[in-house]
Amino acid sequence: MTIEIFIVLFVILLAFILFVTEALPIDVVALTVLSLLLITGQLTPTEGISGFSNPAVITIAILFVLSHALQKTGVLEYLVIKINQLVSRSLVIGLAVYLVCIALASALVNNTAIVAIFMPVTIRMAEKYHISPSKVLMPLSYSAILGGTLTLIGTSTNLLVNSIFISSGPYTPLGMFEFSRYGIFLLVVGLTYVVVVAYRILPSRTVTSSLTKSYHMGGYLTELRIGDDSPLVGGTTLDRQISQNYDVTILGIQRNEKLLSTNLRETPLEAGDILLVRGSVENFFSMKEVEQVYMLTDEKLNQEELTKEENLLVECLVTNQSDLVGQSLKAANFRRRFGSFVLAIRREGEILRKKIAHVTLRAFDTLLVYGSREKIREMRDSGGFILLTEVERSLRKHRFWWLSILVIMGVVFFAALSLVPILKGVIIGLAILLVARVISPLEAYNAINWQIIVLIGCLIPLGIAIQSSGTAKMIGNTMVNLLRFVPDHQQATFLLAMVYLVAMILTEVSSNAATAIIMTPIALAASTNLGLDPRPFIFAICYAASASFITPIGYQTNLMVYGPGGYKFSDYIRVGLPLSITLWVMAVILIPMLWPFTPAR
Repeated sequence: MTIEIFIVLFVILLAFILFVTEALPIDVVALTVLSLLLITGQLTPTEGISGFSNPAVITIAILFVLSHALQKTGVLEYLVIKINQLVSRSLVIGLAVYLVCIALASALVNNTAIVAIFMPVTIRMAEKYHISPSKVLMPLSYSAILGGTLTLIGTSTNLLVNSIFISSGPYTPLGMFEFSRYGIFLLVVGLTYVVVVAYRILPSRTVTSSLTKSYHMGGYLTELRIGDDSPLVGGTTLDRQISQNYDVTILGIQRNEKLLSTNLRETPLEAGDILLVRGSVENFFSMKEVEQVYMLTDEKLNQEELTKEENLLVECLVTNQSDLVGQSLKAANFRRRFGSFVLAIRREGEILRKKIAHVTLRAFDTLLVYGSREKIREMRDSGGFILLTEVERSLRKHRFWWLSILVIMGVVFFAALSLVPILKGVIIGLAILLVARVISPLEAYNAINWQIIVLIGCLIPLGIAIQSSGTAKMIGNTMVNLLRFVPDHQQATFLLAMVYLVAMILTEVSSNAATAIIMTPIALAASTNLGLDPRPFIFAICYAASASFITPIGYQTNLMVYGPGGYKFSDYIRVGLPLSITLWVMAVILIPMLWPFTPAR
């Protein structure tokens, strides 16, 4: 082993440790990897920045924008809801049709966007069938993942592997619908498992009828009446420093028949006012003794009592593009900025209810938010949140709304017929949408998931280092050497099984992009060593790197439904492991039939 190979292997190991431990954001991990490769001389500066000019990276960035343009129309929600209404009598049939629609949409639109669009719809569907959202949110993520394997643009993994593949030699690019050969089998088997098996073993963890019960807020929400002798009379909660002294949040003031919900800290209080408050039982009793307030009843506030007049209690998912990520609610001045209150935070199966103002927010945290309908709408429109409990069911026909549909279909059509390269098609499509003002330049910039772009742009040079250092050749030779005990006519099959299994494991503990970048040059080296056409092995990486079902951290869509579904880490293992093993065995059998092992040309 040379020093160059040792350095590259060390950097890869360090990257996986950082991905698994989540010690740093994934884009920071990728930038750290790139920096180490530059410092150690494994890459030249030109090679280091080559990832950001890679056609796959540019294509993925523009596809984010095209997906956003389509999302603006609401056409996907509208069509899926209408189709689902036609089969609303049966839960099984309704769920199956719904998931098929999700998968087909994910074949053409970024699957992260698909899950963002359909999480609110899925929660509404759970209410309709009187089931827990945890029964259907994980199937939503799985369906989007499975649908992404149907086309070249269905997932960034396919575009990335294709780019590395064609830049490694005189290979024929992977076709737009060539993925469907095996993707159809993957979809049918995967969705059958999801509807028949996964639905039955998934727990009913969240309550659809009441968010206060779902977040176990019984001991944290109540009503306090201001007594005649209370020092609060004539003053304000700001004067008495209620929040600082007792860690109690005033959500509203009930005065006679009117609920006051704005400027609460500056509103002069009167005897007999009823305060709607959030805190802990200990804090309520401390405030009761000093401020001469009375707990009205042992019956705590519920969702119906909170949602009076124009006030709403909703769940909001913090997106990875929100500027709140990495900040606490207090540091971000959430209450003043959005005019709403966060009552609790759901994170990776855990509900945080104490001292939440000081909790540093992470991407895909779920917030239980209380505020006016207008303020909640402003939060949704800010782009940093996905509102989970409000769904617009109408088709939003803004000017040239149909153009975004036409552009995406045109890009797919011309790329499928090899008339226009995919990169050329998306650039032209983006220009058409900007000139027609279907989207604004600011919307286009905001639609791009820059964390993913930085991640891929920084990791692509790692693939270059794996090849140039000889690491890919060494690992490929090692894999082939392991096959020396296997009969010659079975070596290709065993190598395919090995490549798929390793990629499947790696994608569960890191990212699908990192897995694709690392495994593609290794598969090319191993197949070349055996004298075989690398195409079957390349497709195995595409499918395996996307088939992340065992952990929530391997694929963004799994992480997105983690909080809203109230899942535990073990839920993914219990549901996803049998599916992953089934698809592994199926891939080893079917991929060689669809892409036969032939001698390298």
